[in-house]
Amino acid sequence: MELKEIWLKILSFFSTRYKLTVSYNSTYGDADDATYIVRKFFKKQDKFLSFQTEDKEVVEIRGAEGLNYKIEEL
Repeated sequence: MELKEIWLKILSFFSTRYKLTVSYNSTYGDADDATYIVRKFFKKQDKFLSFQTEDKEVVEIRGAEGLNYKIEEL
């Protein structure tokens, strides 16, 4: 194991991660779904999501008609 992997395992005991599944239509499980592992949410609204992924990338998702998303705690 690499030192970075060991450090991330130790940190995972103290911080909560989330699995975010975003569907751009009303059906989950089809080809347009996107899945992210989220460290931190900045904004959660009906038409806008802003969050930080596990790789420390900031992602913003907008939907004109609203977003369908599921958040699961890991």
